[in-house]
Amino acid sequence: MTYVAFMRHGPTAWNGAKRLQGRADIELTERTRAFLQARRIPHEFDNWRVLCSPLRRCRETAELLRLQFELDPRLVEMHWGKFEGRTIDDIRNELGDAFVENEQRGLDFTPPDGESPRMVQERVRPLLAELAADGRSTLCVTHRGVFRAVYALARGWDMKGDPPDKLDLYSMHVLELAKDGHPRIVDLNLALKRRWRKS
Repeated sequence: MTYVAFMRHGPTAWNGAKRLQGRADIELTERTRAFLQARRIPHEFDNWRVLCSPLRRCRETAELLRLQFELDPRLVEMHWGKFEGRTIDDIRNELGDAFVENEQRGLDFTPPDGESPRMVQERVRPLLAELAADGRSTLCVTHRGVFRAVYALARGWDMKGDPPDKLDLYSMHVLELAKDGHPRIVDLNLALKRRWRKS
């Protein structure tokens, strides 16, 4: 079996405003940078290979945590199409029942000109299979939409209603990959550690 961990980038101003980021290349806030500079990943992940989404918020997160990483475009966030930059409340108020019906499609919820969670799964499946064949334990610095799509694969969740587990999306989540790359949950919600400075 091969292990893979997923970690979301640190918060941005758009996260604070609840705006859908998608492919927008938004930077981290100064507060987030200060937080990450004072943190590290748990030592058990020190020798893991690290893959990273090419978007700036993920690259900054990996750099501030002092990780050596490779970029992989398959880890980029779900494409929110015409909804990008807007809030869910704003979209729901504008579209009403049509948006609610789209949300109720779960894995097949698709923003106009965007990507559904099922499409994200299809994008990430080959990467999971490659990691399983490679055999190295790997940490992926990525996005909420990507992790939720992989989590749904692991849990058999159709994304209708709440997820089966309470997820802290700013923590690390560990999965085990079968030979074909299918994921299984090992551990969820592992927090970053404080980086202690010697006086």
